[in-house]
Amino acid sequence: MALIFLNGGAMRGGPLHHLLDDAPLVAETVTAPKYRFYSVADRCPGLAPVSHGGATIEGELYDVPMDVLRDRLMPAEPPELELGVIELADGTSSFAMLLRRPPTSYAELYDITAFGSWKACREKKA
Repeated sequence: MALIFLNGGAMRGGPLHHLLDDAPLVAETVTAPKYRFYSVADRCPGLAPVSHGGATIEGELYDVPMDVLRDRLMPAEPPELELGVIELADGTSSFAMLLRRPPTSYAELYDITAFGSWKACREKKA
């Protein structure tokens, strides 16, 4: 099993949540204040670690079997994101999807850090 922080479409109520195959929700949590948060061409969110100017970002922590991560979640991720390890507010580490560096596409990035979550950003756009 692997702990993964989700902050986009795979969260509860999202269009990709079914890909978790009923993996248990461990906690609603936030990242350490070390990240900027971006909308990738208004399709998905992406975290980017920063040395200064970061904020906490809301998400959900799941305990996902490695085969589900490998066979279901990872293939559904857009090319702009890659698997990485982040720091949560309590100081623990978790897998998460991060903006790929260097970028692999020319998708427009919109800084949505001020919203604090993908859900809040989506509600504002609705």
